[in-house]
Amino acid sequence: MSIASDYTGYKGLPELVGLHKMEEAINKGLTVNESVNRLKRFHWTAKRLSLILISRITSMPVYELKMAFSMHAHLLAEHVEPFFNRVREMREPPYGMDEAPHATLGVLLDEIQNAPTTEALVIGIYQYVIPSLINGIEKHIADNNKLFDHPTYRICKLALSDIKEIEDYGQTVIKSLISQDDLTEYHSWTCYLETSLNSIGGLDGTHPVSEFKPDGSFWNEAYVFDFIPQRDERFVDGFNMRVNAEAFLLDRDIEALPKTLMLYFKRMREINVPEMMASIVHETEGKPWEYYREMIRQIWDEARHAMMGEVGFASLGIDWKKIPMDVTWCHILNTELSNEERHSILFYIEQGLMPAKTGKKYEWEVAVATTNRLTELIQDYDWADEVLHARIGRDWIVPQLGGQEKALEHGNKAWDKALSNRYDQFELEGRTKHRNWWPEIYTEACEHWGTEPDAVILNFDISYRESRPDQQKV
Repeated sequence: MSIASDYTGYKGLPELVGLHKMEEAINKGLTVNESVNRLKRFHWTAKRLSLILISRITSMPVYELKMAFSMHAHLLAEHVEPFFNRVREMREPPYGMDEAPHATLGVLLDEIQNAPTTEALVIGIYQYVIPSLINGIEKHIADNNKLFDHPTYRICKLALSDIKEIEDYGQTVIKSLISQDDLTEYHSWTCYLETSLNSIGGLDGTHPVSEFKPDGSFWNEAYVFDFIPQRDERFVDGFNMRVNAEAFLLDRDIEALPKTLMLYFKRMREINVPEMMASIVHETEGKPWEYYREMIRQIWDEARHAMMGEVGFASLGIDWKKIPMDVTWCHILNTELSNEERHSILFYIEQGLMPAKTGKKYEWEVAVATTNRLTELIQDYDWADEVLHARIGRDWIVPQLGGQEKALEHGNKAWDKALSNRYDQFELEGRTKHRNWWPEIYTEACEHWGTEPDAVILNFDISYRESRPDQQKV
């Protein structure tokens, strides 16, 4: 028996801090060049997929997929820089890492971007690329020497955990939304995906290269970003601006408990923010990756807030589908304002939520006063997130607009421009009758709480016709 096979540490302690048995450490490992080549493919795939997912949030009608795309884009975006930095550490100048490491991999991901339907998109992402990325990372961990290349092992291990979460959800998407008829209809698309991956030796490039190569692009048209936010059929009366949630919340004469409903409404209504921010990220080119990573993180945070509101309504037994989750904010900003105007409004709003007497601290105090722990938790984390978001705005849009004072002035003017005469316009265009949904929802909540509706609160009827959410006159 060799020394290596019988090797042990002091008093039975694991040798090599438990990373490998000695014999395994002697016999396995990748060269720096082999490791780098795989990392470059992981880096590019994570980067492109995160941006592809972001580009589809606005036009994705299915609420659950809109939220999932936000989360999955965030998880992938968080691992782009670690892959990039590890390549730089391994004697490899980062030249060319803003391009696909293999032309066919680049074309493959471009074609997933170009997929014209939800079915084609989710098949490409969740049935092919994500599983291929996982297989590549798992093989890298299995092939590599954890002692010699431990920094890469750690990066891959952390990435694998997040990407497996994406795969788990992605498989439920395939099972729920993709029928056998869909697979038949998209048979040529799946063949293209398989041929593309085989032609480059798998996503990680370690398998035999196929002699069959795809014939260029698959879809006839390149993807064009759709600025108009789409919602599925569960969302009704999307241009309804009848109930001014902020006016209700800021009324000190109204007790805390009924304000729970407006807090949940405001949270779920934040679905507007990922739909709008996705347009900013998609249109903005040439920024450091840190910009995209932070903006994508905020997109995911805002999606989380929407789902927090969903949880809140479920806790009260209230069907949120009865409430008009208006799309007006995102629709106006995306279709009528410039990228810079959109971002300045976002910063103006985030900064306006910082004052203690009217902002996020106040909303948290209202939540605490309800004595409902769920409401308190929702507002606690919402407040924490918004502090971060205000900082993100200060770091990126403020310097672009020449300082904080100019950025706030720019955002204020753009917001006025966006909301001027909208209430009447949407009604005249036949988009809404601005139905007052508040009495019905408040009455349902009172039944849940076991209380009688207060007559004054029941008759609350302040709209957004003349004032913005920050209560400034339009």
